Amino acid sequence: MQEQLPDEAAVAAALRRHYTKYVYRIPMRDGAKLYTVAFVPKDDRRTWPILMTRTPYSCRPYGVDSYPTTNLRGLLPAAELVRAGYTFVQQDVRGRWMSEGTFVDIRPHRTDPKGIDESTDAWDTVEFLVHHVPRNNGNVGLWGISYPGFYASWGAVDAHPAVKAISPQAPVTDWFSGDDFHHNGAFFLMEAYMFMRHFGVARPSPVDWEADVAPYRAGDLYDFFMQTGTIAALDATFLHGTIAFWNELLKHGTLDDFWRARDVRPYLKKVRPAMLTVGGWFDAEDLHGTLSTYHTLERQNPGIENELVMGPWQHGGWARHDGEALGEVKFDAKTSRWFASDVLLPFFERTLKGASGSRPAEATVFETGTNEWRRYDAWPPKKATAATLWLAPHGQLVTRPPKDAAVEAYVSDPARPVPYAERYDLERGVEYMDADQRYAARRPDVRTWSSAPLADEVVLTGPIEADLWISSTGTDADFVVKVVDVFPGDLEPPAGMTSSALAGRQQLVRLEVMRAKFRDSLSSPRALVPDAPTHVHFSLPDVNHAFRAGHRLMVQVQSSWFPIVDRNPQRFMDIYAAKPDDFHAETERVLEGGAQASSLRVSIARGALP
Repeated sequence: MQEQLPDEAAVAAALRRHYTKYVYRIPMRDGAKLYTVAFVPKDDRRTWPILMTRTPYSCRPYGVDSYPTTNLRGLLPAAELVRAGYTFVQQDVRGRWMSEGTFVDIRPHRTDPKGIDESTDAWDTVEFLVHHVPRNNGNVGLWGISYPGFYASWGAVDAHPAVKAISPQAPVTDWFSGDDFHHNGAFFLMEAYMFMRHFGVARPSPVDWEADVAPYRAGDLYDFFMQTGTIAALDATFLHGTIAFWNELLKHGTLDDFWRARDVRPYLKKVRPAMLTVGGWFDAEDLHGTLSTYHTLERQNPGIENELVMGPWQHGGWARHDGEALGEVKFDAKTSRWFASDVLLPFFERTLKGASGSRPAEATVFETGTNEWRRYDAWPPKKATAATLWLAPHGQLVTRPPKDAAVEAYVSDPARPVPYAERYDLERGVEYMDADQRYAARRPDVRTWSSAPLADEVVLTGPIEADLWISSTGTDADFVVKVVDVFPGDLEPPAGMTSSALAGRQQLVRLEVMRAKFRDSLSSPRALVPDAPTHVHFSLPDVNHAFRAGHRLMVQVQSSWFPIVDRNPQRFMDIYAAKPDDFHAETERVLEGGAQASSLRVSIARGALP
């Protein structure tokens, strides 16, 4: 387990010693009152900006005399800001915990101009705060991580004039295309069930209360979901129809108006506040949301201050840990502390206090592999060069199109899906985003292609485009593409050690899944024609990774990734309604060379592929 930020107790003590807590029940335009707390610096010699986060996860501890002692990351974007002096505001969003009203998951934008949504609740809250919070300087910043990041993004829509800066961090953005619960139409079973079984429990009235109606049996999660069987069985056995949003998930198995209405990106126009979007390369939940939020702001708001930070972090890791490591991968620096002191604090000091200093780089991104921060004037870097990696016969990964056509075939059996990780846990871990893939490469239902050892360092940057030519004996299939960094097998162990866990390591760099029926459109699924060559194209989220000299690039392809992704029956159907006898083993083929050649298109920031 990674080390917690070392000064949490000291920060909690400083908060009590130097800040006064206020509690407000702020009226919204429809009359609902939202429970809000403010921690105001006691120093009355000056005024202070407000930093606000809106959360569905609770403003605990409740009461004007109760100060938080642990888990401060829900209130504070970084410990450094406590010492700098800000008024910290946290609010229970509408319908959660102690706030009035009805809660709606990823609430859609209002259709009635006189109605309410998350942007109006943010506006009404800011309007109240600047007129009622003692010693505020009239400037407000919004921030939030994950679900609170969703609310931060909505605060940029028709933002209140007092809002000068916003930092959406790992923001929930699109729950069908690429965040949390779906990727390219494939249902992220474990994430959705483990979250909704407690978060989705209805709260009857404003109360400090949380329930969990669907405990899972002892044992690892792979076994739990295999033994439960189908998605329908999960509901029948554990949820009993009581989780409203779970029911909505199962009703909306395509990208329809239900999902489109909940996507903030079309509304991120005419944005006025300075924007700093933050994410982690190893975010298992909202990597897509971070990158797509930044790109949307850039495309729809030319000329605004809009910067991106991507570090070597798990979901929200910059606020949880020092950022020195993830699993077995070490980064040789306290990356989270550097980000807080050198990027986040100066951003808010400049935008909310008028402090001197220049804007951060357009993109401040960590380069994994070399473990160095890079600064670019655009993301992806403008000077990156395009290259293509071809899946060639005999497991070769080459840079020239293979002339001879060939096929790599494997049997995908839903009764024995490929696990998402070698180690099985009672809870979904985070280390799988950069974990050793040798366990998968040894399975008969995973195919691998590898380059020759690199003579020089090669840095892949930006998105990766997968162009697969496949055929299947079924009418639907999943295709998981992984980009892997293969370490030399004779790697010397670190000083003082007799063996090296890195020798021969197949470190995951990036992966993504595509449900083949959505290959043409997430809105209009289409069956595969059995045994017919079919083109499947999709994007893998961005990377910034250095493959060191002597390492090899590897691509792995498989058709299950369980229980992260639900099992595909490999029949064209409503998978949420699948019965046990709907699941069939099928033969999947990846075509190589010739006119129908599978490949990956990449961008190279430094170096050249052989």
